Amino acid sequence: MKLFQVRKGQFVYYKNELHRVYTVKPVYKKSVHLVRLRDLTQHLCSAAEVDRYQPKEGDSFIFNHNVFTLNKDRKAQEGDYILITNPDPDYLDHYSLNEIEVVDTVENKGVITNNSNGIRHHEYLLMVPGRTENSNPIEFRDVNHSEENNVNESVPSFDIFLPSIGDVYKKKDEASSFESMVVAIKGNIIFLGGGLEIIEEELLDSTKWEFLYNILDQ
Repeated sequence: MKLFQVRKGQFVYYKNELHRVYTVKPVYKKSVHLVRLRDLTQHLCSAAEVDRYQPKEGDSFIFNHNVFTLNKDRKAQEGDYILITNPDPDYLDHYSLNEIEVVDTVENKGVITNNSNGIRHHEYLLMVPGRTENSNPIEFRDVNHSEENNVNESVPSFDIFLPSIGDVYKKKDEASSFESMVVAIKGNIIFLGGGLEIIEEELLDSTKWEFLYNILDQ
């Protein structure tokens, strides 16, 4: 069943692989912006091309070339990844459904992440490295029909959605609302307005930067 009520944060299958919706811009034909969890590459598609999946305990998937299994029985420790499946942020927090964050400190009632969000223990599932016994792999909707089911998890792939001149990105930083446009590209070095130079891989890291639009699309 196709998903037409696409919202930010949903896990969806697109071209048989697991992605996360990070924004929806209804005015465009390709209105859904996705991040493929396997390698954090960015993709554009329409709502009719995706199918929703609700992650649950025991699911395992590849995130940024590493395999994790979701667990609700273990509390997170410093340095662990967590998947926020039941978000209930306070007014000073900035997180939403299915965001993946790294734990900075642990307190009795919850954790503080490196994005300075306070997240209660019941709001997340812990991402345990590796596949646990009897885990349910979800990185492919149909593993038998995937051309990449033998994927090399150690090799990044950024060949589908690359930065281009005119792209506007927003830095994910609570202390500022920095936005900048790509003004030049040399190899894997991206030059942003304001004199900032950044490597391509870092700009494509959805935990650090968010693609907003290209000025040619305005």
